[in-house]
Amino acid sequence: MSTMKYIQLEPHGDIAVVRINRPEALNAMNVDVISELSRTIDILAADDGIKCVIITGAGERAFCAGADIAFMVNIEPMAAEKYASAAQAVLNKIEKLEKPVIAAVNGFALGGGCELAMVCDIRIASENAKIGQPEVTIGIPPGWGGTQRLLRIVGPAKAKEMIYTGKMITADEAASIGLVNKVVKLGADDQLPPEAPKGDAAAEKARAAEVAKILNKKLMADCMALAKEITKNSFTAVKVSKMLINRGMDSDIETGLRLEIYGWALCFAHEDRKNMMSAFLNKGKK
Repeated sequence: MSTMKYIQLEPHGDIAVVRINRPEALNAMNVDVISELSRTIDILAADDGIKCVIITGAGERAFCAGADIAFMVNIEPMAAEKYASAAQAVLNKIEKLEKPVIAAVNGFALGGGCELAMVCDIRIASENAKIGQPEVTIGIPPGWGGTQRLLRIVGPAKAKEMIYTGKMITADEAASIGLVNKVVKLGADDQLPPEAPKGDAAAEKARAAEVAKILNKKLMADCMALAKEITKNSFTAVKVSKMLINRGMDSDIETGLRLEIYGWALCFAHEDRKNMMSAFLNKGKK
């Protein structure tokens, strides 16, 4: 396991877990977090052994609470431009990473945290997640891609509602508008700690923390299972598919379809394709 100050990188075979580790600030992204995250993405891009990436936050309370308001409160426009440019650069890098990226949204994903989740290919949220773009409540619009990516994912009307009000939405609501793919919930089969005695605030708090840990573990298990479903397929085909979907988002249909033909044909040069097609045909003969 490679550990920087704020980013933990944990390889699990051909899957890597990237964890923002600043729980005391709800995993908010200061300049150092942005720099370390950028370095981590470069490491993952260069590692051919890693086929899928999961991004999450340390602890159970937050995926990422966004930009660092304590840093932003006193900065001038030029410093603000530099901060947003650095943040956008790393988020663009994640979006363009050739490997599929899953966001395991555990708790708050606000502002820059929501923007970080949106550059991931697939978003899985725990039922206690709260997602939003609350920037207007502190005097700024979203600056790390929120005005552009949210409208592309949920449509302009819903994006405007979320951004203009600055309100957080629940994981279930995020799923209903297509902002997250799936919500992980605790069920009857999950072994939860016994109820705390009524009126015992300390015991109730301890139980809530334990339940949050169980939920987070279940979220990570779900994300890992999904990553394994992806990594058993042709890495080349998945990589090309990601590029085609991302490019198609802002292309007209004719350009997108032409790109798709090129991407499809290119995969015929790869041995993955021949081996997998032959295996499929041979399976039918058994």
